Amino acid sequence: MSITEDLRVVDPWYLRGELALSCNCEVFCPCVLSLGQSAPTEGYCLTWACVRVDEGHFGDTDLSGVKFGFMAEIPGKLGRGNWTVALFVDDKASAQASKALTWIMTGRAGGSTGLLKILAGSFLGTRQVPIVYETQGQTRIIKIEKIVDGAITPVRGKDQGNVVIRNSEYWISPDIIVSRADKSRFRLFGRNWNFEGRSAEICKLDWSNQKGR
Repeated sequence: MSITEDLRVVDPWYLRGELALSCNCEVFCPCVLSLGQSAPTEGYCLTWACVRVDEGHFGDTDLSGVKFGFMAEIPGKLGRGNWTVALFVDDKASAQASKALTWIMTGRAGGSTGLLKILAGSFLGTRQVPIVYETQGQTRIIKIEKIVDGAITPVRGKDQGNVVIRNSEYWISPDIIVSRADKSRFRLFGRNWNFEGRSAEICKLDWSNQKGR
């Protein structure tokens, strides 16, 4: 049965959990506050991210407990588009869950990720591979087998808490924990990235295609 037969773009979906992201920007990514209108610090964006889904559904497909990651290569300002993206879904997820996440992360399911249908010019496909998303103290340990090896830690603030950007209109989440990559390697599709010491983000995820959810 094809994806168009088992999943419908009109099906309600939502994802709640946590996202950790690493990119090639120095200090902190300006795209969060500029909403993609300012150029990344290097003039272009290379990034990978991983998501731990604590609760989620796409229609009748349960996405709770699924882990997935994605990479993006963006040639300039994020708002100008022409992104190259790829998706990685944990090999423990069902085929139906992998299809649902492909719909969501290519923007075809609308809602919070709907802009990806416009901004992503090239989709390199979905791979199912073992994924680890763990929290050790404040650090998020991310491993996408043979692709990503990462460790992301929040930047500490003046009063012992973390530095946090709050109440933004950033498409991923309004509240972003400013972080740094202790380790960040990505190897695939002829790319060999190392973002150690560079910008990273941690945030709670609450994506949906249902208004008011």
